[in-house]
Amino acid sequence: MKNIYSNIFKFNRNILKKTARYLKKKHLVALPTETVYGLAGNAYSDKSVAKIFRLKNRPKFNPLIIHYYDLKRAEKDVFINDELIKLYKKLSPGPITFVVSKKKNSKLSSIATANLKTVAIRFPSNKIIRRLLKELTFPLAIPSANKSGRLSPVDSIDVVEEFNNKIKIIIDGGRSKFGVESTVVNLTENFSILRYGAISKNIISKILKKKYSTLRGSKKILSPGNLKKHYSPGIPLILNQKKNIKGQAFLVFGKKYKNSKHTFNLSKKSNLKQAAQNLYKTLRKIKKLNYKRIYVAKIPNTGIGEAINDRLKRAAN
Repeated sequence: MKNIYSNIFKFNRNILKKTARYLKKKHLVALPTETVYGLAGNAYSDKSVAKIFRLKNRPKFNPLIIHYYDLKRAEKDVFINDELIKLYKKLSPGPITFVVSKKKNSKLSSIATANLKTVAIRFPSNKIIRRLLKELTFPLAIPSANKSGRLSPVDSIDVVEEFNNKIKIIIDGGRSKFGVESTVVNLTENFSILRYGAISKNIISKILKKKYSTLRGSKKILSPGNLKKHYSPGIPLILNQKKNIKGQAFLVFGKKYKNSKHTFNLSKKSNLKQAAQNLYKTLRKIKKLNYKRIYVAKIPNTGIGEAINDRLKRAAN
């Protein structure tokens, strides 16, 4: 399909240089990652980070994830502990975020970290963003490229639907590989999972040889994805339904559901990874079709299914 948008660019050497210059001037860009598309700014610049919060209409108490090329570069800003090294060696670069302690002499914008003594860091695996991070002399603060509380974008068109021409550079990297945000693990206190994502808690637990806990009801927001209402398509969701109400959208998973006008199947093959890839795009489609409600069938709560159910539960709040 022909690109009719003047702010969407295919990645090449010229756009790499242009994007790097743009970020150095403290402007924002939208970038593909393996999880979802992100809104990126210079993590060392209060001006850049403040722009992110304003454009997203994001609460100031909700910190951003800082993206680095590798652990060596992150060492300038954060304390590296044994747990981080173990997980980094096995799972990074990839869809996992680590909450660690921030160094006092860190150059990171205090706005990006919501004035916390901790910081959420990630090492993305997407080739486009890795080339850009390697080129830059600063890390990038990157939340999802959407208005706060809404569905995350999984392709460049989704970003345009969120912000129109308010972002001058959107790099098209195709559809996001995972389709849901990174797993977030807290390594500053007792090992805990702050957000479910593409990497299951059991995999992390096996690597660390530790039991995990999940954070519930904490007043302090240590990472994104912890707000009660989030990932909303803008219409009500009713969870764990066995059948649909006539004329409403029915979001299902698996082989047992027949095709029908109002049925939207996340994966006819009963594949949870495929379901995660399709989740946000399907919810956007349903909203565009002007349905008033979405009835959601039960989805297995294992592996990446935990992330899918977490997103649906928060969207339903």
